[in-house]
Amino acid sequence: MQENVSDSLVGSLVDNRYRVNSRLARGGMSTVYLATDQRLDREVALKVLHPHLVNDGNFLDRLAREARAAAKLSHPHVVGVLDQGHDGRTAYLVMEYIKGHTLRDVINAKGALSPRLALALIDPVVEGLGAAHAAGLIHRDVKPENVLIAEDGRIKIGDFGLARAVTATTSTGTLIGTVAYLSPELVLGKPADARSDIYSTGIMLFEMLTGRQPFDGEVPIQVAYQHVNSTVGPPSGFAPGLAEEVDELVQWCTANDPEKRPVDGNALLSELRHIRTNLTDTELDLQPPAALHAAEAAGAEPEMGARGRTGAAGPVPPQPPMPQRPAAVNHTELLSPVQRPTEIISHTSNPTAVFPHARQLPPAFGLEPPETDDAAPAALGSREAGDRELSKREQRKQDRVGERARSRAAATPLRTLREGNSRRRGALWIVILVIAALLATGAGWFFGMGPGSPGTVPSVANRTVAEAQQLLRTAGFQSSTQDVFDDDVRAGLVVGSEPDAGTEIRKFQQVSLFVSKGPQLFPLPVLSGKSLETAKSALNGSEMALGKITEKFDEEAAAGTVLGQSPAAGTQVRHGTPVSLTVSKGPQPIPVPDVRGEEKESAVQAIEAAGLKAVVAKDTVHDRNVPKGAVVNQEPASGNLTRGQAITLTISDGPKLVKVPNYIGKQASDAREALEKRGFEVRVNNILGGFFGTVRDQDPVDTEVPEGSVVTLTVV
Repeated sequence: MQENVSDSLVGSLVDNRYRVNSRLARGGMSTVYLATDQRLDREVALKVLHPHLVNDGNFLDRLAREARAAAKLSHPHVVGVLDQGHDGRTAYLVMEYIKGHTLRDVINAKGALSPRLALALIDPVVEGLGAAHAAGLIHRDVKPENVLIAEDGRIKIGDFGLARAVTATTSTGTLIGTVAYLSPELVLGKPADARSDIYSTGIMLFEMLTGRQPFDGEVPIQVAYQHVNSTVGPPSGFAPGLAEEVDELVQWCTANDPEKRPVDGNALLSELRHIRTNLTDTELDLQPPAALHAAEAAGAEPEMGARGRTGAAGPVPPQPPMPQRPAAVNHTELLSPVQRPTEIISHTSNPTAVFPHARQLPPAFGLEPPETDDAAPAALGSREAGDRELSKREQRKQDRVGERARSRAAATPLRTLREGNSRRRGALWIVILVIAALLATGAGWFFGMGPGSPGTVPSVANRTVAEAQQLLRTAGFQSSTQDVFDDDVRAGLVVGSEPDAGTEIRKFQQVSLFVSKGPQLFPLPVLSGKSLETAKSALNGSEMALGKITEKFDEEAAAGTVLGQSPAAGTQVRHGTPVSLTVSKGPQPIPVPDVRGEEKESAVQAIEAAGLKAVVAKDTVHDRNVPKGAVVNQEPASGNLTRGQAITLTISDGPKLVKVPNYIGKQASDAREALEKRGFEVRVNNILGGFFGTVRDQDPVDTEVPEGSVVTLTVV
C-alpha cells in the first residue's frame, strides 16, 4: 500500500545509500517513505524528520542517542531501528518494513471489539512495552497509530526514541500530536516513566472495548484538562455486560496517581494474561451493543458483519467482512491513503508467538475458539460467576433433600398385607411427617439463616487485623490471614480481602485477609568505580530507575567512570527508585602558558603555578634576538595538558660571538662581501666620495662581537 503523491524526495538517494521509492504517510513530526537499502538490497521504512526539527542541533544529538538506545532493543513486538543519520538538511531514521496496517485502522473498521479480540491485540503491545521498560526505555507516545500489524498477524509497537527526543524540544501539547492518550503527569510537564506508557495503554484498551475515547472536547486543551482532573470510568458504561475484571484492569492502568498503576509493562502483562485465562468464553466473546445492532441490521454475524458507526475519529462507513486466513489476519484492504502506517516492520515470528494464548483467538485471526461444554461450570470464570454456580449447587442440594423425603414417604404403603394396629400406623405417619418437617426446617435454616446463608463481605482495607476479623465475625464469616508486600498500605494494616469487599458469598466460605508487610525493599547495587553503561545495566537488572547524572573533572578516574551515587550502595529502597550518579569527565584540562622570552626562573614559576611541571633542557642555544638566560623555546608551546604533565624549556645562551677580521687597506667591496658572509651588518662611510674605494678605517676590528653586529668601514 503506497501513497501516490508528488514529493521532491521521491526518486532521490539519501546518504548515498537509501533510494526513496514512494511516500507512505505524513505525520506531525516526520514523513515516512518506502526506500531501498542499496547496500543490503532490502526494502526499509525511511522516516524523514520535518525541517523545523532538523534545524535544532540539540534535538538531533538527542535523537541520535535515543536511536542508538532503541537499536539495542531486539524484541519480536518492538519495531527494529536499523540506522540513523543526517544528510545535509535531511535527518532520518531507518526501520524495518513490511506491508500491513495499524491498530487505528482496525478500530476505524470494526469499532468496538470483543474482549477476546481486544485482549489478544493488546497482549503483544504490553509485552513489547515490558521489554522496553526492562531495558530502561520509555515510549511516551503509545497510541493506536503506533501499533503496527503485519499482514501475517504479527504485532509491533514503533517510534521508540523519537517521542523521547521530541520531549526535549517541544511542549506537551505538540509532543504527541494526539492528546487523547497523554498521561496526567505529561500534561503537567512532570517527569514521565514506565507508568506513563501504562496510562496510555489503558486509554487505548478503553477505546478498543468501547469504540470511543474516554475524554473528548472541542479543543485539545479540554481533553488534557480532563486527563488531569477527571477519572476514567469503567468501559462497561459503554459496553454493558463487560466483565468486572476487565473494568478493573482498565481503571488500574488509568489511575490519575502513577503510584496506583502497574509499575511497568511486565507487571501489567502478568495481570492481563491472568484475566484472559480466567474469563469465561461467554465473557470473552461479549459483543458490543453497537456491533450487535449493526450485525442485525446487515443480517450478518455480529463479529464479522458490516457496520457503520460514529466515534471519536468521526463517522466510518460500513465495511465489508474481514477475510479469514489460515495463519493470520489481513486487513490491508481496509486502508485508505490517509490511514497507512508510518512504519511497517518484519520479523520471523509466527502468530502463535505473537499471541501466547492463541487458543483464545477469535476467528478473525484464523484460529477457531475451543469448543466448550455448556453444561460444565465455568471453574475459571469471574467471582460472580463462581458465586452463581455455588448458589445453583446449594439449590440443587435442597431439591435433593426434599426429593429424598418425598421418596421415603411414597415408599411407605398405605395398607399392609396383614391387619395391624391402627394406632401404631397413625404414630408411624406422625413420625414420618415430623422427620420431613425437621429436614425441611433444617435445610431452610441452613440456607436462610445458618452457615449456608448468603452474606456480603464488609470493607476491611486499612484496618488492623483485629478490627477486620471482628467485622468479619459480626457479618458471620470466618477468616484467615496472609502477609503481602504493599507500597501504599502501612505495615500491619489490612490491604484487602479475597473475595473483595461487597462480594456476596455463603457464610461457610472463608475470607482471606491480606495483611501489609509494608513496601518491599531491595538493596541498591555498588555502582562507584564502574563505567556509566555498566552502572545503567546494573540499575536495570535491579529494577531501579536512572536519576540525574552529574559530571565533574577527576584527576584519577577515567572519563565515564561513576564516582558516586545517591542513595548510597546497600540502601534499602523500593523498585523503581531513581538513583543519581556522579560521573567523571576525566582530568581537568590546563591551558599551556607561553613563557618564551621570559627569564628561566620566572618561566618555571609560571608553569608550576598552573599545575604543570617545568623541565629545563641541558643544552642551551645561541639566539641573536633572545638574551642569555631567557627562554628561547618551549615544547609544547600551546594547547591543553592535564595536571602534572611536563613542559620542556630551552634556554638562550645569547648571541654567538664572532671575531671581526682586519680589512684596512683592502678594497671596500671585498671587505663588505667577506663581512656579510660572516653574518655582520656592514655600513660604509665614504670620505671624499670614496674615489679610490680603499678601506682607510674599520670599527670594530680584530675583536669578537655578537653575531649580526654592525661593522663600519671608512672608505677613501
